[in-house]
Amino acid sequence: MRAEGWRNPLLLLVALVLAAKLGHFQRWEGFVEKPMSKENMNGTLNFLIQSYNNVSNDTYLFRVHKLLRTQMQLTTGVEYMVTVKISRTKCKRQSMGNHSCPFQSKKKLKKSFICDFLVYTVPWMNYYQLWNNSCLEG
Repeated sequence: MRAEGWRNPLLLLVALVLAAKLGHFQRWEGFVEKPMSKENMNGTLNFLIQSYNNVSNDTYLFRVHKLLRTQMQLTTGVEYMVTVKISRTKCKRQSMGNHSCPFQSKKKLKKSFICDFLVYTVPWMNYYQLWNNSCLEG
């Protein structure tokens, strides 16, 4: 078989993988509005903000300002859809201990986002995986 003959099956395989992946995110109708336990909430929020800060190009670290909404779905672990308001702190990226960093007070440096995170966790194994996130300035 010539190399050209592999192109169509390869494209089909890529399309099927993408469809399966996107289809996974469409299962959100199984989520129910439910607050997290305090233990799960602390671990999950710490994981989410750490994930955000790891990929952010901002000079300053962000921290969760307010938990707005939590929804959960039980699967082989727990899937959470979490909506939070995160805000820029006074701590720079080099100081990764952002738990006690105060929020920015200077008007020019204040910045907040409303973020939706979809996270899979197996809390009893301390395992977290970020499946999707999106943030809008707010």
